[in-house]
Amino acid sequence: MSEKQIEQSLSAVVRASSRITDDSTDEVRELVIYIDEPSFRYRVGQSIDVIVPGKGEFGSGKHIRRYTIAKGNHPESEQGVELTLLVRRCFYIDDVSGEQYPGKASNYLCDAKVGDTVSVTGPYRSVFNIPTDKNANILMIGTGTGIAPFRSFIEAIYKQEGEWNGKVRLFYGVKTGLDLLYMNDKNNDLTNYYHQDTFNAYSALADKPLSGEEVGLEKSLKNNQQEVWDLINLPDTYVFIAGLAKISSSLDTVMTQAAGSEQNWEALKQKLKDEKRLSKLLYD
Repeated sequence: MSEKQIEQSLSAVVRASSRITDDSTDEVRELVIYIDEPSFRYRVGQSIDVIVPGKGEFGSGKHIRRYTIAKGNHPESEQGVELTLLVRRCFYIDDVSGEQYPGKASNYLCDAKVGDTVSVTGPYRSVFNIPTDKNANILMIGTGTGIAPFRSFIEAIYKQEGEWNGKVRLFYGVKTGLDLLYMNDKNNDLTNYYHQDTFNAYSALADKPLSGEEVGLEKSLKNNQQEVWDLINLPDTYVFIAGLAKISSSLDTVMTQAAGSEQNWEALKQKLKDEKRLSKLLYD
């Protein structure tokens, strides 16, 4: 990001911050920020950059991190917009020293208090676009806070579009049952869509100690392998993948088995790419 972009940043006020995972698992917070700018416009699935202040040895030392907008709304009697972000508090291990260091952006946001101001830029174009045909099938595959764009997707499909005739499926993997973002007692807004005839969500837990979310995802896909395979082979199915980069291998493992060979799966995957029916939003 250029200094000019930073200079053109907007101020956002933190209006709410709440932990949505249990104390015994990774901390994930839901932040609501308010941007008092009438000209600010966004679309479902877009992202914003959060600018973390700091002064380094060389240059400004500012740290930039992009977050997908999980939800947005325009409060009555106000000209601005409220945006909801999902933030997992991250820590990194130094490869040389072995010491643990806090992630700059995630800890900055998780520690932010109501009333604090943060600087943001954007919004930025999303790689996810809702199909124009309401008869199209939508296959969403993700882990962790990668569920944020899917939450926006599902809300837009059933609230803004009014209805959806194609099948809408979400496959989601987690490390523990307490990690089920938006499918737990604290925030059960995904369950609000189960009355829709075309919607269903499948989640699974990692069944090995210390294993990651991708293991849970692979289990979720394996448990429903035939449905995923049948759906992904239909010419009007769009596939969206979001979360840690390693989840791509989870999908590859399950679909290679369903296809009968790696060559068959790679051919189908290339067809999806060529027809612009495969989109990914991955992070390390």
